[in-house]
Amino acid sequence: MAEPSLEYVQSLGRGLAVIRSFDAEHPRRTLSEVAAATELTRATARRFLLTLVELGYVRTDGGQFWLTPKVLELGYSFLSSLGLPELSGPHLEALAGRVHESTSVSILDGTDIVYVARVPVSRIMTVSIDIGTRFPAFATSMGRVLLAALDPEALDRYLSEADLAPITPSTIASAAQLRAELERVRALGFCVVDQELEQGLRSMAAPIRDRHGAVVAAVNISTHAARYTASEVHDFLIPALLETSAAIEHDLTQIRSHT
Repeated sequence: MAEPSLEYVQSLGRGLAVIRSFDAEHPRRTLSEVAAATELTRATARRFLLTLVELGYVRTDGGQFWLTPKVLELGYSFLSSLGLPELSGPHLEALAGRVHESTSVSILDGTDIVYVARVPVSRIMTVSIDIGTRFPAFATSMGRVLLAALDPEALDRYLSEADLAPITPSTIASAAQLRAELERVRALGFCVVDQELEQGLRSMAAPIRDRHGAVVAAVNISTHAARYTASEVHDFLIPALLETSAAIEHDLTQIRSHT
């Protein structure tokens, strides 16, 4: 084991070792057991345990010690420093593993969406998609979910600035049609875009809301248009997508409420 640096605070290291000595197999320990697990003397282990009791991180009945839910605050302090990409990553991994398709999260930036998290499963587009990749919002499922959440003034501003030139023969390319589609997306709570950004590409997206109910991002699944029937999309992919959106929202709510 490497020698600790001159900046190493031994008492902090020992205190954390005492906390880590409790686990699923050892939820309760006696003083002697904590001392043995941490290689501390009984007197030193006792001081740390009683300090943690006083701080509310540990409880005791006089014979055994156990952690309290307050230790979760230590984890929340870390989690609250994470951004949406880090928080959504595990959920995208799980969704991609479930549906065997690529999954992504994006935000709205001007007239484009910007990818902030992605789990690719297969290459289904002619262009490579990476973190930071941008696409016109009006022709994408995530973009339409984000546009559907705009207030009327913001949507008017978007339509005045966006170039709605068709990208494929299927692209909705008029402001009136787009407004109608956004109304439909708003009512459904999700969006399906079929070969409007690229021929052969179908994607579906759902909003991600913060604890105030504001849409802050969108999550999607991208697949080959011929891989699923319309009924399979709605019976399998959409429910999985909505469950993932809800799970990300839950994490955002839980973490932000503890900051």
